[in-house]
Amino acid sequence: MTSPAAALRRARAAVLDLAPEVHQGLDNLRTHKLRSMLTMLGMIFGVAAVVAMLSIGAGARQEVIAFIEQLGVRNIIVEARETSDRQALQKVRKLSAGLSLQDLRVVEANVGGLAAVSARKRLTPSKLLPRPQGEMPVVFGVAPAYAGLSGLRVVSGRFFDSRDNDTAAAVAVLGQAAAAVLFGAESPIGRFVKVNEQWFRVIGVAGPQLAVQTDVAGLPAQDRNNIIYVPLLAALLRLEDAQNYLKDEIDGLYLNLEAGADVNATGALVRSMIDALHRSAGDFTVVVPAELLAEQQRTRRIFEVVMVAIASISLLVGGIGIMNIMLASVLERTREIGVRRAVGARRRDIIRQFLVETTLITTTGGAMGALLGVLLSRLVGSFAGWSTITTPASIILAFVVSVSVGLVFGVYPAMRAATLDPVQSLHYE
Repeated sequence: MTSPAAALRRARAAVLDLAPEVHQGLDNLRTHKLRSMLTMLGMIFGVAAVVAMLSIGAGARQEVIAFIEQLGVRNIIVEARETSDRQALQKVRKLSAGLSLQDLRVVEANVGGLAAVSARKRLTPSKLLPRPQGEMPVVFGVAPAYAGLSGLRVVSGRFFDSRDNDTAAAVAVLGQAAAAVLFGAESPIGRFVKVNEQWFRVIGVAGPQLAVQTDVAGLPAQDRNNIIYVPLLAALLRLEDAQNYLKDEIDGLYLNLEAGADVNATGALVRSMIDALHRSAGDFTVVVPAELLAEQQRTRRIFEVVMVAIASISLLVGGIGIMNIMLASVLERTREIGVRRAVGARRRDIIRQFLVETTLITTTGGAMGALLGVLLSRLVGSFAGWSTITTPASIILAFVVSVSVGLVFGVYPAMRAATLDPVQSLHYE
């Protein structure tokens, strides 16, 4: 069994043995600065492309995955499919009255393992006071259980309770952005907001929530911070437009399952149950965040593999460039190789010399490329407004691939140099 001290001595001897080749390789790179820099460009851009693509892709995917996790992996969400085409809506209404509280009652009566439920009525106010200094907030009429099952955190005041909902109390909780556009830096607690023709007293402010810029599997893009939450019955009785009889009574259902319940199976059951109630009108979507999360994670892995494969083409081109330059270097240094062989250098010494030079080129290019990739991802993120995540794994992967490509493409020139005849090399002009 080899002792640690002996292994350390062997490692130190190997490093000292390589020192002359490293010194000679650095001298050669410094002598041909421009050529060395041009040779590194393929590695630099290849590694930068890999790091930047993985960082941008990871940021985009992480944002969506975090949003899905916020929806709740034990939740099932039913969204109404509303259309602005009146004729199409009239055809649908011949089959189905739309999403309603009756659907919620049927689901509660027939689906086991429900921990909490809430309907949702979404409205866009036609008038709002104070006048918003920005985008118009949306009103959500929800049950008190909504705060718990959606992960909504109240940072000031309180959320409304079952008594507020049962009495259709005119109270409201503002999302963070809604509080800012209505009241600026002032505290809104105890102040009043006029939605259409109804005044609501603000009793709470919700903390920040994640939001995405595009639709996610049937969930419409929505700034989840620019929302005014009111009791469901208050929204239905105080704000609903009775003349618009074609609209759904409610436009969303949130179901939270107990621990141990099969979320996917329950989602399929809810889908088939509401589909039967609506006579297959196709006017709703069932979203199971747990399914979305698994799908997004699979998509992220595929995306990363594809991005690495695409960016690796740059590394391949860089490797070919290294081989080309090293072959030219072998021809330039044929006489030098002959001298080294004549004074006792072995073939493996010549191979090692050229591989050390190739490694120096690829490691330097890889380090510069990793730095450039991080800077590129930050620049893209700042200009495009995207989040980027640069992980040590992406940098290590790109760096290892670049060094490996360089070594692979450096082997042939090194072998070519080692097989030169010493006598002919000494007479080479």
